[in-house]
Amino acid sequence: MPTDPYRDNLFQGAQPHKFEFAREMRRSSTDAEEKLWKFIRDRKLSAAKFRRQHAISFFVLDFYCHEVKLCVEVDGGIHKDSENRKYDEARTIALKELGITVVRFSNETVEKDITTVLDAINNHLIRLRYLLLQEKDLNSIT
Repeated sequence: MPTDPYRDNLFQGAQPHKFEFAREMRRSSTDAEEKLWKFIRDRKLSAAKFRRQHAISFFVLDFYCHEVKLCVEVDGGIHKDSENRKYDEARTIALKELGITVVRFSNETVEKDITTVLDAINNHLIRLRYLLLQEKDLNSIT
């Protein structure tokens, strides 16, 4: 069976149970996740394609833009717990090793200040696209 480099890179070897878990997570989104999704779905923010509850490697990301490898996490109160914070930190390091940038917002911030959240995400998109262009230019020289 031929491999598809785009899909392989898109999911980074995620196992079938991660896809099922992602499907379940899409069915039980928080109000904050639903609110953010309304603003970023269908390329509404800077023409960037975001995926919701995206399985990648050992994880399921709240929102993921593969074009620039940007993960947006919307964290509820459970993430304030010490153990969950440690897990989130380790997860962020693992995702960074895959070349993925992680940005986090609390449910409260998304609910009360969506404009600031969208501006921050947009700034990440601009920065990461710029870095990709620089990398592409450097690769074309060599």
